[in-house]
Amino acid sequence: MIETYHFQDTDFQQESSRELTLLSIISQSYFQPFSLEDNILLILTALTSGSGVGFNRVMYFRRDGNRLRGEVWLGPRSPEEARSVWEVLSTPGIGYVEIVEHNRALLSVNEDSLTRRIRKLTFPASGDPCPLPGAAACHREIVLVKDAAHEPQVDARFLEMIGVDEFLCLPLLARDEVLGVFVLDNAFTHNPIQTRDVKLAAICGLLAANYIHTTNLYRRLVETEKMAAMGEVAMFITHQIRNPLVTIGGFTDQLLEEGCDQDKQRRNLRIIRNEVRRLEDIVYNVGHFLKVSLKEPVYSDVRTALEAAVRIGEAEARARGITFQVKMEKDPPLVFCDPATLGEVARNLIDNALEATPAGGKVTLHAHRGRDSRSFMLSVHDTGQGISEAHKEKLFQPFFTTKEQGMGLGLSFIKRVMDTCGGQVEVRSREAQGAHFLLSFPSREERSPS
Repeated sequence: MIETYHFQDTDFQQESSRELTLLSIISQSYFQPFSLEDNILLILTALTSGSGVGFNRVMYFRRDGNRLRGEVWLGPRSPEEARSVWEVLSTPGIGYVEIVEHNRALLSVNEDSLTRRIRKLTFPASGDPCPLPGAAACHREIVLVKDAAHEPQVDARFLEMIGVDEFLCLPLLARDEVLGVFVLDNAFTHNPIQTRDVKLAAICGLLAANYIHTTNLYRRLVETEKMAAMGEVAMFITHQIRNPLVTIGGFTDQLLEEGCDQDKQRRNLRIIRNEVRRLEDIVYNVGHFLKVSLKEPVYSDVRTALEAAVRIGEAEARARGITFQVKMEKDPPLVFCDPATLGEVARNLIDNALEATPAGGKVTLHAHRGRDSRSFMLSVHDTGQGISEAHKEKLFQPFFTTKEQGMGLGLSFIKRVMDTCGGQVEVRSREAQGAHFLLSFPSREERSPS
């Protein structure tokens, strides 16, 4: 007998153990394109999910320099609202997605929300003395506070706001950094916080700190890559525009000389005009590649965009004496992309193939459903000289080109588009045997409503 199970359990099972419920809720982050804020909310949900860890409320203080700043306070505001929350959690068939959405609503209920109040609070994250809840960050240790009204280390403003005698302060630790603090309480059930509760909450704290730390590292990496790319762009532009500018300057000086005859003036002006157009092409191509963002992809009918690219390709092929063969489905599925951008991608592939193919050669474009019925394939094959193994590795790098007049941005643009659409691009080629570019886009069969 064979039994199969899904990795992602989307049902909230009240009879499950607290540990299993906790891990099941948090595991949702591995199956969803969540932002950092979404993942933090998911962990806060796990901490307050009834049969999960089961705290009534949780505060999140974010590390901002040497301060802790109130960011989120998740939980009901009153016993009546608490009963409403528990009724939702007891609904048969409820899933984790519904729980997270319910908690989103709790964060934005009205002007008197808990989150609005907590955002007025800040505490030192280092130094001594350091009042609670900041002391958890200063000393990097979990602090369970009991009989808070008689504890001098608790900040008076914070005590007035939280309004309970028992709460747990949990620092969010990642390597040598304190990235924030969770504060948890049972304001409505008044259940005492047990050692088991502290241990389960600590797991959530470690996961939250890991999400924050990883996100910060990623953002730094992106910024570093941006700076490196800007330097590369600056060098490239400097190299590209130097020669046209020198040419324009030299022939302009000749025009300003006395005794420059009309034939020489016309020749110089033609050269200057051509160099200006060359500069315009450089500026356009670089600007096109460095557009702030591509349009958000959606499932679209791409027939019109592909047919327009094909018509232009057919005219160019005839002028070059190249056979251009097209195999395209009459009724393709909806493709996850921006149609105009896909048209530009097709144009780039066709132009590259035509430039690589000598007169008398052949270029083939094929657009069809993938074998798995969830993808749309766009391929362009030429009979040119092919691509060496050494060049294959650099094909999609910005500014890499083997053409004398090329800028090396066309294939980089295609790679950006495919990354945005969640697609893939593959290159098959051997020297002297042509090149085959194969693009795979996500697709679906449903047609748009008419």
